[in-house]
Amino acid sequence: TPPTDPHSQKPPSPGPGGGAGGGPPVPLTPGRRPRGKSTALRAYEALARLGAGAALGEVFPDPAGCVPEGTARDEQGRRGFRIGCTADGPEGPVRLDLAVQAEPELRIVGERLTARGRALLSTALRDPGRSCVQAAWHTAGDGGVTRAPLPDDLLGTALLPLRVAGTTDGQRQVLAAAEQVVVALRSVFPCDPRPERMREPVAPEEGRLRRGCDNIAAVLHRTRHECARRHARLTSVARAGCAGPVSEVGVEELTDGTVRAVLGRGPADRAAARATPLGRLGDGELRFLALALVLLTGPGVLAVDQAAEVPRALQSLTVLAENLDRTLDAAQFRALLALAASICADGHLRLVGEVAGAAAAREVRGVTVVDLVR
Repeated sequence: TPPTDPHSQKPPSPGPGGGAGGGPPVPLTPGRRPRGKSTALRAYEALARLGAGAALGEVFPDPAGCVPEGTARDEQGRRGFRIGCTADGPEGPVRLDLAVQAEPELRIVGERLTARGRALLSTALRDPGRSCVQAAWHTAGDGGVTRAPLPDDLLGTALLPLRVAGTTDGQRQVLAAAEQVVVALRSVFPCDPRPERMREPVAPEEGRLRRGCDNIAAVLHRTRHECARRHARLTSVARAGCAGPVSEVGVEELTDGTVRAVLGRGPADRAAARATPLGRLGDGELRFLALALVLLTGPGVLAVDQAAEVPRALQSLTVLAENLDRTLDAAQFRALLALAASICADGHLRLVGEVAGAAAAREVRGVTVVDLVR
């Protein structure tokens, strides 16, 4: 994950209960030249994983690769990078800024949580010999703060609900702001379907779709029985993105115990006799079907960490789609965006995608195009 400006991106704006809602449902970042589109999505994913409690080393296995090219070491031989975000919601815009030291060792050296012009949490590395940072969070009044050490490999904002009692107005403000950011960050599903991994039969399993969608056949094997209405809608959407007639998106159980996804052709009563295995489809058709399936399902089907503390009716999800338009033709892309816009309008899903060209996207109502300038 290369570095990104702490103020250049925004996670989904939390609605009631801290879930993602409101605002443009489908933001896209276009452009063929390198402008930081993938950087923004990868930084977003990194913050999401930190918000879910992942350790810094898990999120940044190659921290040196995140340091801006040409960055010189300081007097202590250190180099690093910054990422951050702003989450809007009941507490207003809450900004999270994170400073990460990549060399000589990976650690968080500074974190700041800011809302309504006040720093609610700030951390700093005081003793390089200790694996902790000194944290201070707002308690009450203009000068009231609580100080304590926090680990230097975990996001301090995510730890605040375990450290702050919430007995004063100041503490409750800190908790509300931290929870708004953490819940917004956790509700994220990074997705980049890989057609080369989607063509082979797979073993039937619980059917939680992975980010590469390589287990799409197992997921369809589950959803065609559990989500009949959404599965029927997937079949309808498939007609717009796949060549030839489509009467059903189905699944065949093979003699070796595996399953493979197929497209039924012709009339429904004879579709099985004219089934096309998904392995014979083009890359664009496979990516179209996989992305449509992601949009039509939910946290119960996708391999994502759900925010259990948020009521189900208020839960929402952000889908991060790198290279959203890769291998899709203009018609497929428009059909996919139209589906996304209609689903996102309900307020429980948000799609943030990176695209090479935005001409087709600008034609779809409900899509906001964000041009990034490095």
